[in-house]
Amino acid sequence: MQDNNSKILASGPAGARETVENLVNSLIREVGNAGMGLDDVVALWYGEPDAPTPDFICQAATVSLNQGDTFYTENFGIAELRQALGDYMSALYQRPVDNERVAVTASGMSATNLMQQVLTNPGDNVVVTAPVWPNLIETVRIMGGEPRFAWLQFGNQGWSLDLEQMFDMVDGRTRAMLINSPSNPTGWVMSHDEMREVLDFCRARDIWILSDEVYARMYFKGRAAPSFLEVAEPDDKLVVVNSFSKSWCMTGWRLGWLTAPSSLMPTLEKMIEFHYSCPAHFSQVAGVTAVRDGEGFVTETVARYKQARDLTIDRLQAMPKVRVHRPDGAFYAFFAVDGMTDSLNTCKEILRQTHVGLAPGAAFGPQGEGFIRLCFASTLDRLEDAMDRLEPFLG
Repeated sequence: MQDNNSKILASGPAGARETVENLVNSLIREVGNAGMGLDDVVALWYGEPDAPTPDFICQAATVSLNQGDTFYTENFGIAELRQALGDYMSALYQRPVDNERVAVTASGMSATNLMQQVLTNPGDNVVVTAPVWPNLIETVRIMGGEPRFAWLQFGNQGWSLDLEQMFDMVDGRTRAMLINSPSNPTGWVMSHDEMREVLDFCRARDIWILSDEVYARMYFKGRAAPSFLEVAEPDDKLVVVNSFSKSWCMTGWRLGWLTAPSSLMPTLEKMIEFHYSCPAHFSQVAGVTAVRDGEGFVTETVARYKQARDLTIDRLQAMPKVRVHRPDGAFYAFFAVDGMTDSLNTCKEILRQTHVGLAPGAAFGPQGEGFIRLCFASTLDRLEDAMDRLEPFLG
């Protein structure tokens, strides 16, 4: 008889680990693939800004390439970028963040995968706020861990989290809580008071907090969304993951960072070496420029997205079949469609009939069924066009 670990490590039909072979393909990509080759598609399925990286950031990378910055760097990234990120977070959150606690990563996604490799053993469980971007769920499963979903509730006041229900999911095999705020796809934002409750709970039980704050600056009620860095102590079992992708329109650069307690840094250094060695030097130089000189760009971008949010939500709320809440953060409308039971095929049918590309709610966990995600990080004209096309289908 096999024990649990041998089941987790078993091979699948192709000879790979059974756990990996059983990973679920992205339903968002499935809709995207269905739209390949169609003309005149308004693609609002992926979580990506519509604008290219601004010139001043690109120019910094060009200078770096021209001067030969094409070699390995330190595992944690170049000192100039770590210092810039420490200064940036210290100013943003009005609490000192030592640059020695910062590790530059080859994207926010690689940072999350890295942390699961560091923390999660086969058979452990990780409590995850959901609905949530599917890639985060799969990082737990890749390690043979069990994601346990703390489902946000959709009500008249928008999305909310029952902390007691989340705490009840914790048992002796719980390794961490993975919290995504601002949330992809719902736009829900965890408050400072909720963060303090989670922090106290996890401290008492020696549980890690993995806080995905990639959308920290995509916040419509202030300069930045609440962060665990504002309520935690430097030695708390907390890792905050962030990225250059959303705030500075740098999705293709594959550049992110994480902030961790100093005690974890030697282990992270080893894992980065074995994982990707270091991010590209010229990307890191571009990151320095983004952080130090990009505040005006971020402010203008968020103001533009706020207009886009209001246009999108106003139009959707006028459609009889739709129920939607105005999000406080991120850049998505996650809306319910009355009577819809198969969001994947509904999105494919919307694509076929209207040439508007949307993401099925089922991609974000089983209780995401009945919802559709729309990325409004786009121009007002493009969004108006999408709403005009969707109105007959959802009206």
